Amino acid sequence: MGASPSSSRVSAGRSNDPPILILTSLAEGDKHGYALLKDIERFAGVRLGPGALYGAISRLEERGLIEAVEASGRRRPYRLSAAGAEALRSALADLRVIVDEGSARLSRRAGPTPAAGAAR
Repeated sequence: MGASPSSSRVSAGRSNDPPILILTSLAEGDKHGYALLKDIERFAGVRLGPGALYGAISRLEERGLIEAVEASGRRRPYRLSAAGAEALRSALADLRVIVDEGSARLSRRAGPTPAAGAAR
């Protein structure tokens, strides 16, 4: 069942937002919960707890952004749906706008900026 455009939108939010992290991980291929946790920790440096992971998985699945793949043993893998790929593209574009604007504002900022490696 397809998701409506508004329900398939993922909030641009923070870069450690579980739905964005899960969609990003699944963009590489199907993964089960533990593989998602390890991949997210590897690429984002974020440790999601099982409650955050499986709560986000349930919401993403309800919205049609991910889907369960036939289980192999005890593990239940998930895959990114077409709607999920589009939602991820949109969320990343939203984040890019914020990153670009923040970078531009920092470059226009008056006054000296701390030197690289300077003590804080």
